[in-house]
Amino acid sequence: MFATPAPAQPAPKPSSAPSVQPMRAPANLVSPELAADRRLTFRLFAPSSTSVSVLGQWDNVPHEMTKDDRGVWSVTLGPVEPGYWIYNFTLDGVDLIDPINPIVKLRMRTSASMVNVPGTPSTTWDVRTDVAHGSIETVWHNSKMTGDVRFYCVYMPPGYDPAGSVRYPVFYLLHGNNGTASDWTLAGRANFMADNLIAAKKMVPMIIVMPLGHAVPFGGPGDNNGTFDRYLTEEIVPAVDASFRTLANRENRAVMGLSMGGGQALRAGLGHLDLFASVGGYSAATIPDFATRYQALLADPVGTNAKIKLLWIGCGRQDSLFGFSEKTSATLTAAKIRHTFFPLEGLHNYVVWRRCFEETA
Repeated sequence: MFATPAPAQPAPKPSSAPSVQPMRAPANLVSPELAADRRLTFRLFAPSSTSVSVLGQWDNVPHEMTKDDRGVWSVTLGPVEPGYWIYNFTLDGVDLIDPINPIVKLRMRTSASMVNVPGTPSTTWDVRTDVAHGSIETVWHNSKMTGDVRFYCVYMPPGYDPAGSVRYPVFYLLHGNNGTASDWTLAGRANFMADNLIAAKKMVPMIIVMPLGHAVPFGGPGDNNGTFDRYLTEEIVPAVDASFRTLANRENRAVMGLSMGGGQALRAGLGHLDLFASVGGYSAATIPDFATRYQALLADPVGTNAKIKLLWIGCGRQDSLFGFSEKTSATLTAAKIRHTFFPLEGLHNYVVWRRCFEETA
């Protein structure tokens, strides 16, 4: 009825093999490290990885890194041109930020890291302690147009008083694909550039509004640019005029942007000259039907020129989108539409876009 108890088993003998301790990241690891000659050294502790590279906007080329006996991958690049640069690591095919660099560039997908390479003399985007600084307000709202809760950033110039009598022009500044409403402050440094340009009397004090350019779920279906056009013109512009001390007329309202935002700015500005008198694209994304979409404007150069204070198109010559900017300028020239075409040396990056902002602001 009862099972016979199993004989007691002897306790296992302790293993004589030494335990394997996991490798740990060196406590003094630095990345990125900037040398006096503007060379940058990047490091990543990844002892079990087989392939690591770093890609930065200074050249948009992936650079392979090598691993030492501590499990630290590294590479030294440069000298790198002065700028506030975006970069990321690719570890065994997966993109990631630099885990020991606290300066992060937020994105809709796969955020990156940033590094500042100072110039001599200081650049327009540097933080200066000898000038007055404006402030940035984050405005959260329920968007009826996009059906979600989102925010836009508003730069108010030094001396802005919400209860005062002074009113300001408004510059709607748009970001690129995969970006966020914080792009122009985190990576573009537009607020510091505005502070410095105002202090140098190269720019009149103005309000800068930076909305989220993804009006439909990122990467999903839907007409993003069409929905954003309505979101900007029907929702954001009225809300800003109601909440801030704006000069609420087309003569004191501009819309410009970079890449995707450049295409959105051209579309919104030229499509709504009742709202905007100044329009610009920085490395603007292609508008395939530009000539047919704006046929009425192109056919009436006298009327169009009377409405536009500034129509500005800039792009780096080494940018893959340069052809669209050049073709758009040629189309405008053939139609006798007054505009500025600003080609410059450079790739698809913020060094070009900051220069464009400085020229237009």
